[in-house]
Amino acid sequence: MPSHKLIAGNWKMNGSLAENEALVRAIAAGMGEATCTVAVCAPALYLGQLQQLRAGSRLEAGAQDVSAHTQGAYTGEVSAKMLKEFGVRYAIVGHSERRQYHHESDALVADKAKAALASGITPIVCVGETLAEREAGKTEEVVKRQLAAVIHTNGHCISEVVVAYEPVWAIGTGKTATPEMAQQVHAVLRAQLKAATDHADRVHILYGGSMNAANAQALLAQPDIDGGLVGGASLKAADFLQIVAAAR
Repeated sequence: MPSHKLIAGNWKMNGSLAENEALVRAIAAGMGEATCTVAVCAPALYLGQLQQLRAGSRLEAGAQDVSAHTQGAYTGEVSAKMLKEFGVRYAIVGHSERRQYHHESDALVADKAKAALASGITPIVCVGETLAEREAGKTEEVVKRQLAAVIHTNGHCISEVVVAYEPVWAIGTGKTATPEMAQQVHAVLRAQLKAATDHADRVHILYGGSMNAANAQALLAQPDIDGGLVGGASLKAADFLQIVAAAR
């Protein structure tokens, strides 16, 4: 397993210049001697502000998406090279909201991960099943299919990614997989990574289904849960810092 945990906040489409400043300053000040890596994934428009606000702190910057293309006539897209100029270390790819609302395929997600890696950005590859898929007993089949596409496209570089298991039915719903349920899927993903690379133990596998201040400690105590991709709780400094504290 990785030697330290990773806690990444996903602001989604939230924030303002004033709100961001208050939030980032509070997080940076409250991190203390946290032994885990801490990142916040902001809307692209705010990455310049985030770069300034986190200067001198150990807080890392993340993007919520990245283009599969390097450059060119792709209106509205943001390339990995552009993100890199703003000090971005992580980029979320394949979030369930992107898969659902923007119809992103497994192949596109794999290409986005490849583009991020090519520019030295660590992709946070999201996988997860819907409620219907879980009830049909297809959880393992779905997450393995989604991860397999990324492994196929990225080959030996797969050890450089972060994987986030986010059961779709637990995102923004207040529902959370029990620590045991989450661990079961994380173990499946770890085994799949071990079959693909000799360095699977250095891959962070995050839990991303409504992790909050109340359940973080129990989730993070599981052997194959190496951190969290945190949604709503990342918008409240006190809650986010409690999760960071649980990851020490």
